[in-house]
Amino acid sequence: MPTAPEDLRRFLTSMHPYDALDDEALDTLVPQFVVRTLPAGAAVYDIGAPLEGLHVVQSGQVEIRDGNGVVVSLLGPRNSFGERGLTRDGLAATSARTLEETVLLLLPVYAFDALVRDHAAAARFFDRSRAARPQRSDLARSRVETLMTTRLLTLSADATVQEAAQVMAAHRVSSVCITEGAALKGILTLRDVSGKVVADGLPYDTPVSRVMTADPLSLPPSAIGSDVLHMMMERHIGHVPVTEGGRLVGMVTQTDLTRFQAVSSAGLVAEIAGAATPAEMARVTERIPQLLVQLVAGGNRHEVVTRLITDVADTVTRRLLALAEARFGPAPVPWLWLACGSQGRQEQTGVSDQDNCLFIDNAATDDDLAYFARLAKYVCDGLDEAGYFHCPGDMMATNPRWCQRVGTWRQYFARWITRPDPEAQMLASVMFDLRPIGGTVSLFADLQAETLEAASRNSIFVSHMIANSLKHTPPLGLLRGFATIRTGEHKNSLDLKHNGVVPVVDLARIHALQGRLPAVNTRARLDAAIAAGSLSGRGGQDLIDAYDLIAEIRLEHQARLVKRGDKPDNYLAPADLSDFERSHLRDAFVVIKSMQSAMGHGRGMPG
Repeated sequence: MPTAPEDLRRFLTSMHPYDALDDEALDTLVPQFVVRTLPAGAAVYDIGAPLEGLHVVQSGQVEIRDGNGVVVSLLGPRNSFGERGLTRDGLAATSARTLEETVLLLLPVYAFDALVRDHAAAARFFDRSRAARPQRSDLARSRVETLMTTRLLTLSADATVQEAAQVMAAHRVSSVCITEGAALKGILTLRDVSGKVVADGLPYDTPVSRVMTADPLSLPPSAIGSDVLHMMMERHIGHVPVTEGGRLVGMVTQTDLTRFQAVSSAGLVAEIAGAATPAEMARVTERIPQLLVQLVAGGNRHEVVTRLITDVADTVTRRLLALAEARFGPAPVPWLWLACGSQGRQEQTGVSDQDNCLFIDNAATDDDLAYFARLAKYVCDGLDEAGYFHCPGDMMATNPRWCQRVGTWRQYFARWITRPDPEAQMLASVMFDLRPIGGTVSLFADLQAETLEAASRNSIFVSHMIANSLKHTPPLGLLRGFATIRTGEHKNSLDLKHNGVVPVVDLARIHALQGRLPAVNTRARLDAAIAAGSLSGRGGQDLIDAYDLIAEIRLEHQARLVKRGDKPDNYLAPADLSDFERSHLRDAFVVIKSMQSAMGHGRGMPG
């Protein structure tokens, strides 16, 4: 094994973050590493012990276990460990033991502190919290890659102007790019066709090369909106190609700029509030993916993005309820429409179905229930037409089971709590995320408080809910990698929803249940649990940081898909991430697995 300074230097610079250090920094850092050779089965450190410094595996294998003795990671060459404890209180957050003869490089605490203090790349790499992102929400400061369209129409230089005009007419656009391979050679606009072809009486079989604007001005994706605005105003043009390394990658038009400025959550809400039909609402909600892109590009945190997107769904729901009452007449008794699932938690992204139910006053007759069945069908079908597709599991108010008097709902919750079979656990998980959307809120307030109290006092029910919550596990492979999906359409990808976000949602719900906390939003539940003392500040903040990172990576992935012209989804290939992002994402999954282990062993969250 290399131990000479030059070999050690070469080894370190083959990995992050040392590859980002300059020669002077490396000259200082390399001699500070201590080389240790440990036999198989040797303890590197135990949980809670003071850490000597940062460990890097040069050869061999190290097993990492949480406080319950559960293996959370197997580390091999070029993996480091101990940074989580070093960046907090200097105490080990896990235990580490060798599985075979192992050579470790130890960077002492004082040297690690200096590395993080003096070098931004190292500080960023070892900081496992999610840094605040700069706000860039206005047009002038937004990056061109956010503004541009990537669905490009291209023709070769020998195409005729008639062919170009036909292509533009068929796609309802005002320009076409002329390319040679992937290289941009020119641009032809409708203004060119009218001003240079029609006005001059040129034949329609004139090659586009004769009338196009050759070698047009372009901008890189890293440019900002003000660059586009200034170029358009100064040059009196309405189309700006976007190129990268000589390749055409996008186009920004005046229409794109207008559309960008027009898309805001407030604007969408205002349009929906005045819509007369579900079809009109659908024309508004189809702009939600663009809203997602803008909010993510604007540096907004994930909880802000999902809250604003959910506000649109809430408005659609309330508008449909108003239209339903206008169609069927005033409701015969008080009622309350509630959302559950991601809408209930105010955590909707670019992919959402509908989950809802209806609470009806106990005074309702059977004839009254028929009225509410008609109302529920109108609203659920309207939501489906507006882009919130019917729930595959039929968790909707159109299901008679979920359109009931308050007394029946009270019986439902009592039965689920006293007889927590698998179906009861599943239904309770959904229904504990209920949030009123429209109607008489008091129909739910007392029931929520009663249910939380009854559930928290029933240890058997809580135990079943905990067991149910642990079915969603982080996608961790033991050998410092990810357990990706093995078959099917999403092979070799990670499900960031069911194996990333949902495990945290489940843990937060359990804490809300145990602490009788009325909050429904996941992050709000964790904050409330920390404030109530049922979740330690240290463990809770770790979980929040992990949740923030996964949720934001998920939104960034969806935004990339939308910009590419694809539908947003939750399936991310690890290969699409940088080494830095993969390292942090995996650490986030390790935190969640440790928290699940603690919950499963009845200790709550580790302190």
